[in-house]
Amino acid sequence: MRKALLLAGVCLLPFAAFSGRGGDAKHRAAAGNGMRPRLVVGLVIDQMRWDYLYRYYDRYGTDGFRRLLRDGFECRQTLVNYLPSYTAPGHACIYTGSVPAIHGIASNDWVDNRTGRWWYCTEDTTVLPAGGSYEGGRMSPRNLLATTVTDELKLATGAAAHVYGVALKDRGGIIPAGHMADGAFWFDDSTGHFVTSTYYMSSLPGWLQQFNSRGLADSLLAVPWELLYPAKSYHTALPDDNPYEGLLPGEKRPVFPHRAARKPGESYKTLRFLPAGNTFTLEMARACVAGEKLGQQDGTDFLCISLSAPDYIGHMYSPDALETEDMYLRLDREIAGFLDYLDKKTGKGNYLLFLTADHGGAHNANFLRDRNIPAGNISSITMLKELNAWLKAQTGIGSAVITMENAQVYFDEKKIAQSGGNRAAIRQAALDWLRNRDEVAFAIDLEHPERTPVPEPVRTMVINGYHPQRSGSIQFILRPGWYNGYTPTGTTHGAWNPYDTHIPLLWYGWNIPAGATSRTIYMTDIAPTLSALLHIQMPNGCIGKAIRELAPVRR
Repeated sequence: MRKALLLAGVCLLPFAAFSGRGGDAKHRAAAGNGMRPRLVVGLVIDQMRWDYLYRYYDRYGTDGFRRLLRDGFECRQTLVNYLPSYTAPGHACIYTGSVPAIHGIASNDWVDNRTGRWWYCTEDTTVLPAGGSYEGGRMSPRNLLATTVTDELKLATGAAAHVYGVALKDRGGIIPAGHMADGAFWFDDSTGHFVTSTYYMSSLPGWLQQFNSRGLADSLLAVPWELLYPAKSYHTALPDDNPYEGLLPGEKRPVFPHRAARKPGESYKTLRFLPAGNTFTLEMARACVAGEKLGQQDGTDFLCISLSAPDYIGHMYSPDALETEDMYLRLDREIAGFLDYLDKKTGKGNYLLFLTADHGGAHNANFLRDRNIPAGNISSITMLKELNAWLKAQTGIGSAVITMENAQVYFDEKKIAQSGGNRAAIRQAALDWLRNRDEVAFAIDLEHPERTPVPEPVRTMVINGYHPQRSGSIQFILRPGWYNGYTPTGTTHGAWNPYDTHIPLLWYGWNIPAGATSRTIYMTDIAPTLSALLHIQMPNGCIGKAIRELAPVRR
């Protein structure tokens, strides 16, 4: 059904160009003449701060992160240029070269200001699950309003390019693969399997059914998470038992070894909080490469991989935890193994790989305060109650604010209108309340941002992140070190500060020179750089620029 609709909609392109998965010989031959690599691999590490490349550098092996740094090209000053710095907008920005104001993925969740309905970023009520649970499977990229570089590769090759997305998080697999993907697969906590939706296919392909039948999730959960090395050798981490870390289900102390064996009938969710989640995802990526013969035929294919476990581990334990360091040392080995697999399967020099992150992560606020650094943690739920109480006292209207998620104020526009309240007065009262709070640096009227003096780059980041139908109408910016969290342990992200927005960006493989640059590169520059390297059009909402060191003009 979806493919039929797609054919009908692309009326300006020859029907034959989209009539089969393999496309015609002319499009498939592009990789063979040196214009494109046989395979592009996008590797997004969820919540990886840039400094993790160097914080643990002396402990990495020679064939993982160090191989990419040594033989590839590093953009050392790559920054997120919008707010909020969350997972869904991060993946959307990487692959569209655009910002929430244009691509529409305003956050992981948002309120539709026209209807008052909550939306999850990849929620799609028009599709059904394929191979998984009902709630976990009703997903697609329909809420993404712009094309991705993967879409543009499909368009440029008459749909000959094969495109797939793989991640534990649905949004990490779906958004990068784009609207025209052959498939996107994500983890279902209830079954321990990778699943998809009828947006892509009516049932799982045979290779994925075989992969799921292995019961790998059970096998991985049965093995305790032990330290790779003696605890004393982890010189950049806190002691194992400290007050800044959360607890896995069933644990009484956040210490090694972490035992996460699953009992019959229990959810598989704990796998997300273990390095084994990376192992599981990369095994799935290998299965996809083999099952779909990616990079092994004429033409160019694209595999989008997002490693979600680092984000869950960061939220649970924080950047300074023993668990975080150990996870990255293990991930270094995983990447080395995956590169070796690509060398053997696709051929060294025949694939182009880029590694980046969707956002970073803050130090735990209590950890900073205990070291005399200003910091704090606020709850948006508590703020919501206090603000609504204030507004009722000032205006007589109760529950005028629906939520304060995403560091934004979403008003109940319908209630305000029906009550006959003065909308401008209510909004000004909310701005005054926010500006009088010690932890708030700026409160910005998103409908009139020019009225609030805000320094760069914060001002541009706020404007880039504002989507009128999907964002709140007031943005508040917390002071450095402060964040919106629900527990005193672990960490979170979402702010403009470098710890949340300075991300790694490594390029490796086909036509990539060895080297580095320290000039400012933005996340929006990734997609146009890929487009230039692949000789295809930039995504239709792209505002970035190709990185000149990687895509020079050749005459």
